[in-house]
Amino acid sequence: VGLICGLVIGIGIAWLAIRTRRSDDEVAEIPTEQVQVPTGVSAVLEALTSSAVVVGPRDEILAATTSARTQGLARGSRIAVPEIVDLVRVVRRERVIRSVNLELVRGGRGATSYLSVRVAPLGDDLVVVLADDQTSARRIEQTRRDFVANVSHELKTPIGAISLLAEAVEDAAEDPHSVRKFASRLSFESARLGDLVNQIIDLSRL
Repeated sequence: VGLICGLVIGIGIAWLAIRTRRSDDEVAEIPTEQVQVPTGVSAVLEALTSSAVVVGPRDEILAATTSARTQGLARGSRIAVPEIVDLVRVVRRERVIRSVNLELVRGGRGATSYLSVRVAPLGDDLVVVLADDQTSARRIEQTRRDFVANVSHELKTPIGAISLLAEAVEDAAEDPHSVRKFASRLSFESARLGDLVNQIIDLSRL
């Protein structure tokens, strides 16, 4: 009985092994579709100043520039920004060019970066993503706004003082002592205003 049971179990294991091997062979023989990037596209993307990614029909990355990976847009074989993935699917479905400005918060310190993204169809089921980092431009614009606000505030002080002192001199025309006092103050505020203007000129050169 033991011999018969062992024989039956051995035959069963052998049959399963043969069947598994045949299944593996059949799967291996099924041709897999390899999506190719159109000729010359990769070379064109590398020549662009924008970060660029070519996305396949299953949202897989077929080609990506170095800057795209450096900025964190491409991670492995996938796009790392969910908003861009959603836009890619819309463009693939509608076959129209779409643009969007994104504000991304990354890292433990919450560093914010700004991207101007343009997504366009490229051949059958392929999509190209172009992204420009606008972070530096945004920071420069914010600095400019702060500078204008600060300068406006600083200029108002001596200008207001000069206006009031001019009225005081006019009212004290018959009092030489007061006229000299107000005139001295006028000279001080004028010098202060001139110093501010010179600082603005120096900053504009920088």
